[in-house]
Amino acid sequence: MVTPKNRHPAHDGLRERWTRTLLAVRRPEADLPADTPSPYAYADDLLARWAEPHRRYHTTDHLIAVLDRVGLLSAHCSGPEEVATVSLAAWFHDAVHLPDRSTNEERSARLAERALPEAGVCPALAAEVARLVRLTAGHDPAPGDTGGEALCDADLAVLAGSPQEYAAYAAAVREEYGFVPDDAFRTGRAEVLRHLLDLPSLFRTHYGREHWEHTARRNLTAELDLLTA
Repeated sequence: MVTPKNRHPAHDGLRERWTRTLLAVRRPEADLPADTPSPYAYADDLLARWAEPHRRYHTTDHLIAVLDRVGLLSAHCSGPEEVATVSLAAWFHDAVHLPDRSTNEERSARLAERALPEAGVCPALAAEVARLVRLTAGHDPAPGDTGGEALCDADLAVLAGSPQEYAAYAAAVREEYGFVPDDAFRTGRAEVLRHLLDLPSLFRTHYGREHWEHTARRNLTAELDLLTA
């Protein structure tokens, strides 16, 4: 539940942003059941999830950043409907986030599969949103999967921040997993970093490769060196 204490300054704008995106792909009003909930009900539920007190990195600020980057990468998508679909996937991609679980992406995808048809989205589009959400578990979309490439690049763009921004990101991740002992965290985090560095390319869009790839690899390598020193 969003309260005055955890209400994000962008809360109202995000509610409108969600509603515009949902209405862009929702079935015509005449085709919807009379008891179809208001789009704002789903915005409120999602924003409450993103504002959960245990989150330190996977917060409303992360949601905003990913949504903004989806907009930045919109030319990579096949058209306005795919941009809206990827945006919906951004809303759901960390909607379920429990740091001690390994099923967050799957549970977030299932949430989209339940919520979107209820909100008036056709089942095929809801299934596509869920598919995109599941891709964020490994960030390895197939070549030519323009929606998956845009979403995964938008999610990983945090890796290409300035040294100060990257340090803040890494510290927030560590805080979010504060219940994990230091040795175990270093081992697990190093595995994640090695997986990312082993990808042929971190970014699949032209913009991502041109603007983010080199800096992200430098940041990842520097963090891995610190963890394994």
